[in-house]
This record gives sequence, structure tokens and C-alpha cells, in this order.
Amino acid sequence: MKDWKLIRCTPEMSVIKVVEIIDQSGVRFAVVVNKNDKLLGTVTDGDIRRGLLRGISLETSIDQVMNLLPTSLKESEKDQATKIMEQKNLLHIPITNCDGVVTDISVLNQALTATPRDNPVVLMAGGLGKRLGEMTKNTPKPLLKVGKKPILETILENFIDHGFHNFYISVNYKSEMIKEYFGNGSKWNISIKYIDEEIPLGTAGSLKLIPDDNQRPIFVMNGDLLTTVNFQDLLEYHNEHNFLGTMCVREYDFQVPFGVVEIEETKIKKIVEKPIHKFFVNAGVYVIGREALKYIPKDQSFDMPKLFEKIIEDNKTTSVFPIREYWIDVGRADDFKRANYEYDEVFT
Repeated sequence: MKDWKLIRCTPEMSVIKVVEIIDQSGVRFAVVVNKNDKLLGTVTDGDIRRGLLRGISLETSIDQVMNLLPTSLKESEKDQATKIMEQKNLLHIPITNCDGVVTDISVLNQALTATPRDNPVVLMAGGLGKRLGEMTKNTPKPLLKVGKKPILETILENFIDHGFHNFYISVNYKSEMIKEYFGNGSKWNISIKYIDEEIPLGTAGSLKLIPDDNQRPIFVMNGDLLTTVNFQDLLEYHNEHNFLGTMCVREYDFQVPFGVVEIEETKIKKIVEKPIHKFFVNAGVYVIGREALKYIPKDQSFDMPKLFEKIIEDNKTTSVFPIREYWIDVGRADDFKRANYEYDEVFT
């Protein structure tokens, strides 16, 4: 690596600071060292997301989530790095001298570029957009502009930036306008096909209409969301554990506006003033295995949460992927206004 010190951090650094290092470096990885650059551990995007699921705060020190036993090589073994990374499915390996001091980082080429992905990406764009009132009377919600371009175009380009090129857009309300704008995808050098919902099929029902010639996991995303989540990291997370379904979630805080009284029979045990409760909520982005489509009824409205319920009832493995990046649902007027205000800072 040209300058490995750009991804160097110390164990007392906060998670949020290391997130900044990882995101700015472009290699999705950081190495943890002491003041003398001796290797103590490594941190990947996945390590951080698993920590968030355990309840780790972004202000917590990185030593609470880092990998304490990373694969590393001595300088004399550096020429074996690529082979070992491919064997162990790694994107990075620290190189150290005989004293364990980091002198370089070997990085697999695919960590630096967006690997082409053939996975189908299904964008749900058939809703009526009733919550936005008059704004969607003559324009379907996916074509409403946030910043200087339609919402759905920003979503599409984010996937393209991560190597995806095989798209399906599920349409119903004012479908002809969406088809006219996006066409067959040639403007972006990608493929776009359309799933026509004769009746509204919900966020999962139209998946039954996808051709079965591609057995790779399927991305599904609501067409009224804007997020900077790393779709490559999401897919790798899903594939690594061979989940049948992966649901993106985001943390939601709710503060009770009163003092909460905890009681035992008739006695007061404790009074907690305006406590904050934290939840993980559905973020409207999913990856599902092709086998999951068998749980979807044909020609019926069916939503993604119901699909996950069916998979869980059948004792198949599902998981969650916490979004730590920017995320907003633009389906309400206030949030649509806020997204326009924030767009340039986040997406340009």
C-alpha cells in the first residue's frame, strides 16, 4: 500500500473516528497499532457493524470491536500475500518486521475497485406516494427531484458505483413516465427491465415475476429511500454467512417524555426520568437468496417483512445489517424537504 499510515489507528480511538478513517481510505479497513506501530489488531467494516448490533456506541473505543488475532505476514513472506488473501477470503494483510512492527499493508486489488456484480437489483417504484399529497398528483414519487435529479436516479447511480449493472424496476402508478425516463438503461451502460404490477403487489409480491435465469442473491430496495450504505459490503456480509435473507436496519431512539416508574407489586423500585429506548428498525433495503421466492404467493400483495416472517417460521437463517451511513425515507413532506437540504453535502 502506498501509505499504510493513512489507515493507522490506536486502540483508544473512538469507533466513529475509525469509521471516518475507513470511509476516507477507500480500502474498507484499518490497522490498530501502539505508539511504536506494533500490530495490535485490525478493524473491518463488518467488525464495526457487528459491534453496533451488540449495542456498542460510536463513542466507544475501537478496542471493543477490533480483531485481536488478525492474519499477518513477515516482510520475508510478503510475496505470498495475494495467494494467502485469496485462500482465506481476505482483502488485506498487515506486513510486519521481526519485532511485530507494521511496515506495510498488502491489499487485494478488488478492495480498491468496485467489482462487477451480476446480482439482480430490484427497485420498488410502484407506490402511489399518497403521503406527499399534491407533489405526486402528476409525478410518480421515484421521479420527484431531490437535489437536481430524481430520487430513483440517485439510487440507481449508487448501485452502479458499487459495480451493479443488472436492474429491475417494479412499476405501477404512472409507470409510463418512469419507463420513458430510464429506458433500457443504456444511458448508464447498464440493463434495466421492468416488472409491471397489474395490481399493487407490495414490496415483495413483484419478485415472483423475476426470470429464474440468475441464481445469485437478489437486492431489493424501496424506491423512496436515499442512503450511502456500501452495497458491496452488504453483499459480502450476506454471502459470507450464507443467509437466506438479510435485512438492513437502522437504530431508532425513542425518549419517553415522562419519568418512568418501575414498580414491584405496590412498591416503587425506581424512577427513571425521561428514559431513552433504542430499537433497530427496518431500513427498506434487503438481500435475499433465490430460494426465498418460494415463500411469496403469486399475484397477491405481499410485503418484505411478511417474507422474512415466513422464512423465520421455516427455521431458515436470516440476519440484519446495521446501517451506520446516511439514510432517509423521503416519503413524507418534511423528510422530502430535509433530503433536498442535505443532498449536496451527502451525495456530491
